[in-house]
Amino acid sequence: MKTYLAEILGTFLLVFIGTASVVTGGFGTALPIGQEGIGLAFGIGVIAAAYAVGPISGAHLNPAVTLGVFLAGRLPAKDVIPYWIAQIIGGILASLALWIMVSGQAGGHTTGFAANGWDPNAYSAWSAFITEIIATFVFVTVILGVTSASHTTVLAGLVIGLTLAAIHFAVIPVTGTSVNPARSIGPALFTGTAAIAQLWLFIVAPLIGGAIAGVVAKSRVFEKD
Repeated sequence: MKTYLAEILGTFLLVFIGTASVVTGGFGTALPIGQEGIGLAFGIGVIAAAYAVGPISGAHLNPAVTLGVFLAGRLPAKDVIPYWIAQIIGGILASLALWIMVSGQAGGHTTGFAANGWDPNAYSAWSAFITEIIATFVFVTVILGVTSASHTTVLAGLVIGLTLAAIHFAVIPVTGTSVNPARSIGPALFTGTAAIAQLWLFIVAPLIGGAIAGVVAKSRVFEKD
């Protein structure tokens, strides 16, 4: 139970810090922090969560990461669904906290809750789908690499956070950057119909990317003999 509670807390930290940066400091706000600021917020959120709960649960914070860890042979099958449930709860609680935080905004809150999505006038659904698969594959591959038995380092959390930040720099214009179903579900539920209609992509594509990364890690293609 401590493991699952740790995943709830860690995912809460990541999703709240990241999505709050979009809602209170993103594009169109009084003090916009821009794409780089948002990317760093998500990266720092991962770093904070990794060092806070990593020793307890491994700080997956992401169903795609959990799937990759499982397929890489590092997590029992019985833990996959409980991890996913904990992560989704953490993401929803983070969006609830964000809703409470901005509910007293002068003039009312009108900018949404940092839900992921793509603009059909700019990118097709297929482009968004492939983007999320590739980005998640890169992210989970890095996680599995820096946490492998042959390459453990106390700087793993920092490397993972910087990788997530870099992915945001590259992908925000296409999908807003998910690479994490738990990060997408909570904001979509609080944003409304349009975000919920596109939510399927931000569940399916990251899971595919995470699964590919897990299979690649299991094959040990990138490890020395």
